[in-house]
Amino acid sequence: MKNSKTLVIMAGGLGSRFGGLKQVEPVDENNNFIIDYSVFDGIRAGFDKVVFIIKKENYKIFKDTIGKRVSKYIKVGYAFQGLDSYVPEGIDYSGRTKPWGTGHAVLCARDEVPGDFTVINADDFYGYDGFRVAAKFFDDNKDQNMYAVVCYEAGNTLTENGAVKRGVCDIKDGFFHGVKESSIERKNGKIFATELGTTNTVEITSDCLVNMNLICFRKNYFDVLEKRFKDFVYNKNTNLEKDEFLLLNEVPYAIENLGVSMKVLSTSAVWHGFTYKEDKEKVVNAINALRNNGEYPLNLWN
Repeated sequence: MKNSKTLVIMAGGLGSRFGGLKQVEPVDENNNFIIDYSVFDGIRAGFDKVVFIIKKENYKIFKDTIGKRVSKYIKVGYAFQGLDSYVPEGIDYSGRTKPWGTGHAVLCARDEVPGDFTVINADDFYGYDGFRVAAKFFDDNKDQNMYAVVCYEAGNTLTENGAVKRGVCDIKDGFFHGVKESSIERKNGKIFATELGTTNTVEITSDCLVNMNLICFRKNYFDVLEKRFKDFVYNKNTNLEKDEFLLLNEVPYAIENLGVSMKVLSTSAVWHGFTYKEDKEKVVNAINALRNNGEYPLNLWN
């Protein structure tokens, strides 16, 4: 019997570099968004519920567009990421204006997720194979202490219009042991990764495995996130106005203290996404080519 699987989509960002609410930017003549293609891929890979993590003020626009379209084909839930969500009493975060980060976003979805779940970004086009690999992991593995991270070849995740954020994974014997969140960019035919918050820049190969928040978790990871988020806000070294609580950064704690392991899965899929306004034309053309090749129907939901 196959596991129930939930697709959790982080869609709370306003897309400052793109210049608007890029999660609802049409990519075809039917006004479908990148999220539509992700949900479509999730459904055909075997996911049976989708949860959108959004800001409460964006609920109507999501429900009236993407939610209305996909609810005929998959169970839909919504989770709201608020600045006050899961923050312990007595914590002064009055100077904070931006969300707490990806780890906190997923924590806010706890009540909507019944079991195994895969997390993705709303504005990344991952390609069907990424979802297939994630779904197969859950179908083949029942161990509740086994997670998985789906990694892409760095060369398949770049834009010509600037740097992108990627997680450069520390991999040993096929398992994840840590990540360096990095800014990656191609310059003069070479690819360079600069760890965020540092000036540490290294050249990486095109086939270096990186993650873009396509990650497979069990329900028990919410317990880890809740504990670690409390530790994060109570830590005297945390800048409560600026620091972010990141999803993948907490896995090493679970590995070291809770007997968790995280398998590294790879895909040859090519990423497309809206990091910059200049990316839109290329994304639209790439998706249109996939439709013309028969990889997606011309009318996605009809």
